[in-house]
Amino acid sequence: MAKQQHSTEERKLVEGCVNNDRRSQEKLYRKFFPTMYRMCYRYAGQEEEALEILNAGFLRVFTKLHTFSFNGSLEGWIRRLVFHSLSDYYRKNDRKLRFLPVEDWDAPTEASPLQNLYFEDMVSLIDKLPKATREVFWLYAVDGYTHVEIGKRLGISPGTSKWHLSNARQKLKKLVNRESHNRGQYAG
Repeated sequence: MAKQQHSTEERKLVEGCVNNDRRSQEKLYRKFFPTMYRMCYRYAGQEEEALEILNAGFLRVFTKLHTFSFNGSLEGWIRRLVFHSLSDYYRKNDRKLRFLPVEDWDAPTEASPLQNLYFEDMVSLIDKLPKATREVFWLYAVDGYTHVEIGKRLGISPGTSKWHLSNARQKLKKLVNRESHNRGQYAG
């Protein structure tokens, strides 16, 4: 992965937030709100629910911002924390995972073993993927980046990004089927 460069402005913004400067916190919130809101809305489908999840995510961001070590992208770090808020929200409300299909995530899907997995189970399966494959999968399926954008971020070609995504899908299908089988769903 290409080393992430952080601007002086971004470092000052993070430092201001860590020092509880309200202007810095507002600036950070406004900067990342549109992207994070779209992600939450895509999964929640309702404005009120999306905002509830998003605000919980930003509360998590501000609480943990002192741990950000500038080793990766700030946006990616924030996205991951907001994504964990999605997980918490759906676990708390006991909803099944319906918003992260392994293939064709914008297309309707038939009932499958995947729909029987909880959100945290799916995240756990994704975490089992090899590092580069997992990163490409997160950037494409969760964050909505194109293969060209992923290539630039990770220092790989778009073709390599496509290969990693295909590899992730194949491995996740096997893991999903194995997990479903282990839970006795195919027992007669």
